[in-house]
Amino acid sequence: MKNQIVLKKNEEHRIAGGHLWIFSNEIASLRGNPESGSVVELLRADEKFLGVGFFNPHSLIAFRLLSTNREEISPAFFEKRILRANALRQKFAPEAAAYRMVYGESDFLPGLIIDRYNEYLSLQILSAGMETHLDTICSVLEDMFHPKAIVARNDVGARALEHLPQEKKILRGTVEKTIIAEDNVKFSVDVFNGQKTGFFLDQRENRKFIRRYCAGAHVLDCFCNEGGFSMHAAKGGATAITAVDSSEPAIAHASTNAHLNQVENISFLTGDAFDLLQKFDIQNERFDVVILDPPSFTKSKKTIATALKGYKEIHTRAFGLINKCGFLITSSCSHHVMEEAFLDVIQQSAVKRGRKIQLLEFHGAGPDHPIHPAMPETRYLKFAIFSVL
Repeated sequence: MKNQIVLKKNEEHRIAGGHLWIFSNEIASLRGNPESGSVVELLRADEKFLGVGFFNPHSLIAFRLLSTNREEISPAFFEKRILRANALRQKFAPEAAAYRMVYGESDFLPGLIIDRYNEYLSLQILSAGMETHLDTICSVLEDMFHPKAIVARNDVGARALEHLPQEKKILRGTVEKTIIAEDNVKFSVDVFNGQKTGFFLDQRENRKFIRRYCAGAHVLDCFCNEGGFSMHAAKGGATAITAVDSSEPAIAHASTNAHLNQVENISFLTGDAFDLLQKFDIQNERFDVVILDPPSFTKSKKTIATALKGYKEIHTRAFGLINKCGFLITSSCSHHVMEEAFLDVIQQSAVKRGRKIQLLEFHGAGPDHPIHPAMPETRYLKFAIFSVL
């Protein structure tokens, strides 16, 4: 008997609208003996075929759609999908040697992230089905791109939802640090130990946007991480940069990147950004540009209120430090915090400090992180630039 999932009546509407997930409470019955990571057929309550995908009995996301056709999930399947995803990136970034090659559901490969850093490929596997096919995926990538190494950066909490271990592995080849370039800005990348899969690729385009606001400016870069925004601020003509992060390793890496780019007008501080913003205010320190790029303040809908409170606090403190006619550059990377709520809390913060603001630019992640319109989960990054009066 084929492995099949039969949906409850009227539970196919999300899939019919383009979404790729079925939740466990939407399933009426199972046929066959599908195990975690198995490829199964998806049927409507009236037995109509809907597609094939990965099944995981241990996850709330019990089914992830791969195809609406009855096709074999073979090496040829992965080759076709990965080639299509990579070809798309070549359209808008033909010279780039560091980019997100595959962005999971948005590239119709649910649970698979592939990032390129020069001749290294960094994978993140977020579904049991992709984990089952990991060796096949690596072989396909070797045949197509001949990387020096393939690394699994599976040290993320989301894997626990799929009952998968958190781990880092070198899957193929030998790994060394590499240097990537963004518009003449260099960054040292440690694919095995760096942030996320090695670096924050999703802010690549946004880092370039800030340059025009930094000429002649004293810049405060909070949550600077490895110095991405700071280095672009320097290239934009900032006269002085203060870069803050709570992680000593991140500050050390940012210092390395400053040396790579011959940036000398930068001071690094290790500490909590909330506390340092308050300290700067008490000391009457002021900046022309303040950059806020914090980690996600919420991982679930249950803590949205707490996240918004955090955003309000940090923006309120930031507005007190910005010179008249200065700029606030700010981000949120939580998809649970909607754009309207994020912008509203910034406005509330400005009012609280008696500041008037103008929204000049609003962006998401770069085009190598395409949005799947039926899946709001893929539209997570919010990036805004405000004029502050």
